[in-house]
Formats: sequence, C-alpha cells, structure tokens
Amino acid sequence: MEFWANHGEVDKLEYALQNGNYKTREYAANGLKTAGDKASTPLLLNAINDPIHKVSIAALNALEAMDHNNELIKSITSRRLNWFKYYSDKEKREAEKVKRKYTIYRWERTTKKNFEMVKERLKRPIR
Repeated sequence: MEFWANHGEVDKLEYALQNGNYKTREYAANGLKTAGDKASTPLLLNAINDPIHKVSIAALNALEAMDHNNELIKSITSRRLNWFKYYSDKEKREAEKVKRKYTIYRWERTTKKNFEMVKERLKRPIR
C-alpha cells in the first residue's frame, strides 16, 4: 500500500478501499492520506460509515489530512470525530460500571426492617 501511495497509484488504493477486507481497507485509507489525491474524497466519505471503527477513523484522518476548503466536508469530519469520541468514552464508562461491585446493604436493611415491622404487627391482637 505504501508503494502505491508513494508512486501515485490512487486507482489501486481506491479499489482496495472499496473491495478489500477490513485491514486492507484501513491500509488503503492510510495510503490515500499519504497520496493526498482530493479526487478520492467521495470514497473516503463512504468509508466513514464503515462498520469497522479502525477503517472509519483512518478515512476520517485521511480526509482531515487532505485539508479541504469545503465547509461541508469539514463539518462532517468534525461531527464524526466527536461522535467517535462520544462512543469511545461511553464504552469506557460502561467498562467501569462492570468493574464496580454493587452492594445491597440498603436493600437488606430495609427488608430486615420491614420484616421486623411485620413480626411486630403479627404479635398485636386483631381488632
């Protein structure tokens, strides 16, 4: 991929970005970033929506590195980067939640208290 990027063979990189496996697509996006050909922008915009996050991030980095003057592309990349940051932070928060050990002392205390209250009421005579 680096050879193609350094020698300007953008068509091969674009083909790899469209038809390769996830590692090939990631390398192709990085190669297009190195090549810097702005004609491959539509393919990189499609690669942003790739189900594999590494490919999406590589496509975003490639678009950012190309320094487009188009405001639409700038806004898409900035929003998408914020979206990735939000979800990566969300995954970290969920992982921290799994690590926490919840105790049910409060529930046990209220249950014990309620049980004692019921026992006391059962001891009273029925009116």
